Amino acid sequence: MRERREELSELARGLARTPKTVSSRYFYNERGSELFEAITRLPEYYLTRAERGLLTRIVSGLIEEVRPRALVELGAGSARKTRILLDAMTEGGRAAVYVPVDVSKDFLLETANRLRDEYPALEVRPEVADMERGLRLAARPQAPCIYALLGSTIGNFTHQEAVRMIAGLTSGMRDGDVFLLGADLRPGAGKSLEALEAAYNDAAGVTAEFNRNLLRVLNARFGTDFDPSRFRHRAWYNADKTRIEMHLEALSAHAVALPGGPVICFQQGETLRTEISCKYDRTAVCSLLRQAGLNPVRWWTDERGRFALALGNMTSEGDSP
Repeated sequence: MRERREELSELARGLARTPKTVSSRYFYNERGSELFEAITRLPEYYLTRAERGLLTRIVSGLIEEVRPRALVELGAGSARKTRILLDAMTEGGRAAVYVPVDVSKDFLLETANRLRDEYPALEVRPEVADMERGLRLAARPQAPCIYALLGSTIGNFTHQEAVRMIAGLTSGMRDGDVFLLGADLRPGAGKSLEALEAAYNDAAGVTAEFNRNLLRVLNARFGTDFDPSRFRHRAWYNADKTRIEMHLEALSAHAVALPGGPVICFQQGETLRTEISCKYDRTAVCSLLRQAGLNPVRWWTDERGRFALALGNMTSEGDSP
């Protein structure tokens, strides 16, 4: 009850800002998780394919170097990319435990059950948690452990928010453990601005439906009366802040009731910012890891320079990227 009151207060503060904002955590009810999985298969959404290809290329060397006994994946979703890591870990006979962490309980449990069937020798321990509130695992995983935050999830947070979150997520790491971070790269030689913006504005409208679904989540969770049909999806690259911004734009002036709070008025053309997706370069990622208390030790990019993976640890061993 207390948590819901805090969330409602946070929502009211966000809706009072200019522009109005809401946390992207509300994308991920079961329907939202399904829509996002559909987004990852769209032709415009290069991020997942680039990351999968990169993981496939580096995985044998990574597993040989770390020799992990456990994998903790933050924001696991369907764990499709994770199977690349799990296959390499189980083939070497090292994997003992996989801990998928996600905020969407039903979707997470479905994923965990599928993985138990696929990897009968692997202990799968799903944890329902909101990463923004830190990580308190029910049991400490065996060491060495890979803590993985893939899929450019880190981009949904400002720099300082990301520093705090990574520090909280990795506070239980021990010597030998590593943190594997996926980061989408800024437009440049590897990809055009047009390709970047198209990834968030697909022709089939799946991202638009994913965006509007957030309003349905708010209605179900808080009793608001948002009408998704009164908003349209918009997304663009903010070059000054090196990030994609995703918004819902009001098609007409109207009001939304916030239970126990003020009436929220939207003017025609006014937007509600639902997500940011920060884009990085090597310097920015290394700075992020260092400020979170980790040492950057490896840096890889896909062949076209669109997406990167970075590895950090708690010691100074390794080659600084």
